[in-house]
Amino acid sequence: MVWEQLIEFITDPDTWSGPSSFWPRLIDHVWVSVAATLIAMILVLPPALYLGHVRKGSQAATAVVNVGRAVPSFGILAVAFLVLVEMGAGVGTPWAVLAALIALAAPPVFTNTVAGIQSVQPSTVEAARGMGLTEREVLLNVELPMALPLMMEGVRIAFVQVIATATLGALVAWGGLGRYIIDGFAVRDNGQILFGAIAVGLLAIAAEVGFTAVQHAVTPKGLKTAR
Repeated sequence: MVWEQLIEFITDPDTWSGPSSFWPRLIDHVWVSVAATLIAMILVLPPALYLGHVRKGSQAATAVVNVGRAVPSFGILAVAFLVLVEMGAGVGTPWAVLAALIALAAPPVFTNTVAGIQSVQPSTVEAARGMGLTEREVLLNVELPMALPLMMEGVRIAFVQVIATATLGALVAWGGLGRYIIDGFAVRDNGQILFGAIAVGLLAIAAEVGFTAVQHAVTPKGLKTAR
């Protein structure tokens, strides 16, 4: 029965055309996920790189950043939505969703960046300093290239989590692929619910595969050989 409803929904022309069709919702879902991940990277990469390099205070900072993992994304989403409504933002705007997703994306990016920088052997760092490299050059030319695979793993984890969690945006009247699930429950259309779930799942899988390829591409040849 549910598969018949799914096929019926897929073959419905309205599913693929119009302002509320699949493609506009896919674009909304992708752009808010990309934006949240990029903003999180901009916010946490500089302090993460610095703390990883100096190897001081990173544990305390990581504990603070990881508070975002302990707070439910839906709680952040609800609070941000209420605050924005009180400030006059229109219902259905993506800003509350963006705030919640940034908080979700920041911890893995920060944690993996610090871990990646600190995973570089101290002897390698000291050798670079002995060659006359400044602290900035050591970070950018030695530690950062060697830490890139682990850093990209953090970005991959963050992006996949963000894609999955962006589905909750439909609960605060925003669009995205989660709209199919919420609307499907509202009208008891199991085919629409399943379509939305499959779409989000396939998008997350595509992001996983894509970032795995990027992670492999940015890994220095020496590290690939060592592995």
